[in-house]
Amino acid sequence: MKRITINRRQFLKKFSMATAGVLGFPSIVPAPALGRQGILPPSDRIVMAGIGFGMMGIPNMKSFLEKDEVQWVAVCDLDKKHLQRAKDIVDEKYGNTNCSTYHDFRELFKRNDLDAVSLALPDHWHAIVSIAAARSGLDIYGEKPFTHSLPEGRALCNAVKRYGRIWQTGSWQRSVANFHKGAGLVRNGRIGKILKVEVGLPSGHYDFAGTGGQETMGLPPSHLDYNFWLGPAPYAPYCPARVHMNWRWNLDIGGGQLMDWIGHHLDIAHWGLGFDSTGPVEVEGYGEYSRAGIWNSPTRYLFTAKYADKISITIAGGHKNIKMGTKWTGEYGWVYVDRGQFETHPSYLKQDIIGTNEIRLYNSRDHHQNFLDCVKSRKQTITPAETAHRSASVGHLGMISIKLGRKIKFDPQTETILNDSEAERLLGRSYRSPWQLGC
Repeated sequence: MKRITINRRQFLKKFSMATAGVLGFPSIVPAPALGRQGILPPSDRIVMAGIGFGMMGIPNMKSFLEKDEVQWVAVCDLDKKHLQRAKDIVDEKYGNTNCSTYHDFRELFKRNDLDAVSLALPDHWHAIVSIAAARSGLDIYGEKPFTHSLPEGRALCNAVKRYGRIWQTGSWQRSVANFHKGAGLVRNGRIGKILKVEVGLPSGHYDFAGTGGQETMGLPPSHLDYNFWLGPAPYAPYCPARVHMNWRWNLDIGGGQLMDWIGHHLDIAHWGLGFDSTGPVEVEGYGEYSRAGIWNSPTRYLFTAKYADKISITIAGGHKNIKMGTKWTGEYGWVYVDRGQFETHPSYLKQDIIGTNEIRLYNSRDHHQNFLDCVKSRKQTITPAETAHRSASVGHLGMISIKLGRKIKFDPQTETILNDSEAERLLGRSYRSPWQLGC
């Protein structure tokens, strides 16, 4: 009889996926003794690959490459220049030329040696590629916003749960001390009953690639597979201002400053309120749009999301009275946090200590390490799928209200818009053939 062998990686994948299907949640698998000095044995390494290296893919990969337990083996991108740059970084790190390159993510996912994948893709690809990764048995570090539409977000949450995968969102502010402390003070009632919450986001269109004036349609460069890059998005002629980094300003591909940042400061607002698994019941707002060019996302906006307990969060970009960051105002004072900023009123709250018997928020000081630790332990990350989906959902609803210019009512349990068929139709997006959202 032929002897059947299975390695540790294959066992953990099969075990966690099987128990997820039976029990409905990822199983807890004992972690190997990792983190010691020197090179780890093959059985203890987390084998990773990355897809998308136009912007955040490179810094995310560099952070993972610094971790002793990571072995990075492959990169995938539709732009040959981005692909070569990513390969060169990996090869230089290891002093060889062994990093494999892929054009098609589906070919990458056929490998049987991968444990996890890091994704940094345009928004319109988030759900399709992430669900394919989960179905392939991979744990996923994925950039925000969670998905390009609200129904995609629910489908991805379901896939992560169904296949027993670990998910970490690039909402790294939760792994920074001042955001953790600010949210903890609010959760533990230091400012009393919450009266209002303000979330300030950027406004306008920032020209990342210096292509804002390059809107003349023409042939794509030979190093970019433009048709594949468009993928599920509606077809549009190539121009430099439509693609790398600046894709976020076109609503067929991205979601403007609102969706680019909702997974940061609104995510922190939710954390302080304990709203990681719910959503608003009403959303109402307005916005301003560019009058010319292909960039069609809101440049200035303000909307209010009202929750079932009467708490309202105002989200705004381009309004001087709402500062960048997150501010909770309560009966006894306020707490404000932003990158590099932490203020309270009264001021002594900054030194207040959260007691051992109080609500202790998930603590992480290294977002990428937190993901790796959870890959090993099978415990939930600090920004898991459901949390990321609920943060992004507020942005999706805000965009619909801004577009229609009216209030919309929402059921956060069924995730449906109530009594407004036109708004309900705007929740989802159709895909260009042959792409489908396979769950």
